[in-house]
Amino acid sequence: MDLRNAGNVFAFLEDMLDLAEQEPEKPRNNNHPSRAYVRDAKAMAATPADVVEYPNAYVFVVDMPGIEAGQIKVQVENDNVLVLSGKRRREEGIKESGVKYVRMERRVGKFMRKFVLPENANLDAISAVAKDGVLTVRVEKLPPPEPKRPKTIHVNVA
Repeated sequence: MDLRNAGNVFAFLEDMLDLAEQEPEKPRNNNHPSRAYVRDAKAMAATPADVVEYPNAYVFVVDMPGIEAGQIKVQVENDNVLVLSGKRRREEGIKESGVKYVRMERRVGKFMRKFVLPENANLDAISAVAKDGVLTVRVEKLPPPEPKRPKTIHVNVA
């Protein structure tokens, strides 16, 4: 099997997916998942992450190689879902005549992970740092609620 033009095939398929992404979603009468759902599922499966719980915070460490800090989105959806996403594009300088990919193994496209945050996550104290292709998001914990003290009622003598 000749794989010399495999890069061109993948580029064509990626371009087709991008075109489908730009078209409005049409209602479907079948039970097949939408292209957007499949694309997001693949992006989530291909994005490795570590989640660490500290006494006062949750830390999410996600590999996002080749994506600059300005291209990474950190959002909170539905008041409890942390969404980390970004998109890495193919290098544009390869379009010279006579230049072609011999092998294309690095992942291009969308990177995404979603995490349901626990109830004690402080949504007002979230910080994110991107360094050397690794995104680190820190979500502080809310302090534990103070225990309720019993209320003492004075009994009057009748």
